[in-house]
Amino acid sequence: MSLPKTLDRWLAHCEQLHPKSIDMTLERVLALCRRLGLRYSAAVVVVAGTNGKGSSCAMLEAIALAAGYRVGLYIKPHLVHFEERCRINGEPIGAEALLPHFEAVEAARGGVKLTWFEYTTLVIMHALAQQPLDLVILEVGMGGRLDAVNAVDADCTLITSIALDHTEFLGNDREAIGREKAGVMRAGRPVVVSDPRPPASLQARADELGADLRQLGRDFDFQGQAPDVRQQWSWRGRTTRFNGLAYPALRGANQLLNAAGVLAVFEALRTTLPVNAQAVRQGLARVELPGRFQIVPGQPTLVLDVAHNPQSVAALALNLDQMGFYPQTHAVFGAMRDKDLGSLLAQIAPLVDHWHLSDLPTPRAARAADLADRVREACGGRAVGVTLHGSPEAALRAAAAAADPADRIVVFGSFFTVGGVLKDGLPRLGARHLSQDRG
Repeated sequence: MSLPKTLDRWLAHCEQLHPKSIDMTLERVLALCRRLGLRYSAAVVVVAGTNGKGSSCAMLEAIALAAGYRVGLYIKPHLVHFEERCRINGEPIGAEALLPHFEAVEAARGGVKLTWFEYTTLVIMHALAQQPLDLVILEVGMGGRLDAVNAVDADCTLITSIALDHTEFLGNDREAIGREKAGVMRAGRPVVVSDPRPPASLQARADELGADLRQLGRDFDFQGQAPDVRQQWSWRGRTTRFNGLAYPALRGANQLLNAAGVLAVFEALRTTLPVNAQAVRQGLARVELPGRFQIVPGQPTLVLDVAHNPQSVAALALNLDQMGFYPQTHAVFGAMRDKDLGSLLAQIAPLVDHWHLSDLPTPRAARAADLADRVREACGGRAVGVTLHGSPEAALRAAAAAADPADRIVVFGSFFTVGGVLKDGLPRLGARHLSQDRG
């Protein structure tokens, strides 16, 4: 068989190798890591959790770069381009630069049937292993114990907030999900937990392994002001304190929780990756992550957020409520049908006046017509506008046409939803472009 010559063809090749999109086991990836000789000379941080993983990864990267370290990052999923998943020193890797790593995995694979996620994870981990780096940050995709990233032994693990998601694979309560997340812990090594109410299963697993668990509220903590009057915040750990910190550039009520966990990671790695207060301030000031309560200025105001489970949508609703007064809120929404749609929509339904519901380009997605029924249930008889669209882009155009300049539009749900409106650059052009379409 001739090898694919482009990134798109390699990605298509990966889709054909396994009959399932999710087949949770670590054995195949462990075997391929051995065949590839995959090792890191850099410090490795693995980030697991339900919500806040992406923001935490971005802050880890930004602070380490501000401190002068060479940083590799594996973050997922992507919004528009696959290359977003692999960043080296803050920049997405080029498509051409990934091709040799696809070839290396293919050569090592033999007859092993990898899922798309396993294959592409191995490609990116192999790419990062070939770079001269000081820090490698690897974001877990789902769970932890059986996730492909868990084939790598982390020097430090960060576990962010834990909520009910992917229950068909991870369990039906937070304790069960916590046990799956705890699978990324390593004996004798630090694990930071930034969930303020962690399931007991995390501490139990740490005790079993002899891992050094560092818990928010016990081993580290922070103090900050309410978002409407915020100016500075402070952090204290076991041996370190940072005072007079500016708030992270990432918006949202939960970002101090994420930042606190990130600083605890750097404290745990202080002998190998020391950072000073200036690097912390610069990193938090510069950090960027599209699609996490991202506000696009203009008229109407545009908010992009990949919140897609009840906990993250509750945080989105709180953030929206703290934005101030808008006459009308228009929501562009699309989601996977296996999400807890009833609980998710109940969190935000009181804030939305008009719903623009979208089909998404994946078999897992709920159809817009099905979402309409769930929205009406969540609204409990309150009169709201509901329209159906074939794509997120079409839904956003309809929302822009219906909104007055003083209104706001909130695009949320699946990464496919936010990525769908980003792919043609509409939010980057801002409301001026959207306003022109209204005519």
